[in-house]
Amino acid sequence: MKTIRDLDLQGKRVLIRVDFNVPMNEQGEITDDLRIRTVLPTIQYALEQGAKVILASHMGRPKGKRVEKYSLAPIAKRLAELTDKEVKLAPDCVGPEVEALMSTYVGNGYVLLENLRFYAGEEANDPEFSKKLAALADVYINDAFAVSHRAHASVAGITKYISEKAAGLLLHKELDYFHRAIDAPQRPLVAIVGGAKVSSKLQALNRMLDKVDKILIGGAMANTFLKSQGLAVGASKVEDDLLDSACQVLADAKAKGVKVYLPVDVIAADRFAPDAICKQVTVQDIPEGWMALDIGPASVLCFSAVLADAKTIVWNGPMGAFEMDAFARGTMALAHTVASSHALSITGGGDSNAAVMQSGEADNISYMSTGGGAFLMLMEGKVLPGVAALE
Repeated sequence: MKTIRDLDLQGKRVLIRVDFNVPMNEQGEITDDLRIRTVLPTIQYALEQGAKVILASHMGRPKGKRVEKYSLAPIAKRLAELTDKEVKLAPDCVGPEVEALMSTYVGNGYVLLENLRFYAGEEANDPEFSKKLAALADVYINDAFAVSHRAHASVAGITKYISEKAAGLLLHKELDYFHRAIDAPQRPLVAIVGGAKVSSKLQALNRMLDKVDKILIGGAMANTFLKSQGLAVGASKVEDDLLDSACQVLADAKAKGVKVYLPVDVIAADRFAPDAICKQVTVQDIPEGWMALDIGPASVLCFSAVLADAKTIVWNGPMGAFEMDAFARGTMALAHTVASSHALSITGGGDSNAAVMQSGEADNISYMSTGGGAFLMLMEGKVLPGVAALE
């Protein structure tokens, strides 16, 4: 797979697929611009090479219709602030108005196409929509790792109609870090897996058994594993249809010599609310009608001890409902432990990164991946459609 550094960009129209689908508040203000900042090196490189830079992204789920709250106007404003360059927001992403804008574009700054998902053809990977996007450029660069697990028009389809194509610096960096962590790691390799559902991470867990030395399981998904071992977990969130699967994961891990660690205590609450009554209990003593919403201090100590000699750490998913202060301590403590480790540490997924940011330890993590679904798909051992389209 070529990277942007392998191509001659001088005087060419270069369409860079980025992921500017950043979180915003109700006032339309960007609350986290990580995905914008991480792609800036690729954008700047293209401009330095004399390219006419066109940026393409989606925002939200407008379902193929123009929805103003999903306009990329706030992105254009923030991008201009970060780069100190003029950013022209196109009125559309394809069509006569865009073509007219491109005919007058001389390369001083950037053109940002309007939301790709205003067209149903984007998510449907429609060939005609792909052709229209391809007609805007001479070169295609994919630097949107976070959507490279989607076979969409701007990610996969467009590559059939542009001969010069390559990975951007961010996409290449993401794949390189993942390879170093999973395919050629320094050992021990420890995976931390959390979040709400076993179902969304079952394939990743099964593949991890052939890759890692130890697995720490937390978050609501730990409840399913605990219940599968005969423990009563009160009103905690559980996927009852996956109890047998959880048992099988533990059995397979034992057979392969992979140590799996489950919480030994939790922070239980009488309801899911900021002002709920909370108490620390062992996993054997969760009161009936109460729910486990965070790992407890004993679990933090246990997990930290497991991480003490790790050389590589891959983390996907928080240890509890960290959005509420009462249930954030387990995740925050683990973030501090990972950050203070001498291991190569990689976090993947929006919640994991948000938790690290909340802990104040972002600068002490080796790499924070911009992709959630794409990161999980790699953990499952699958090939990303957006990557396959470049190879």
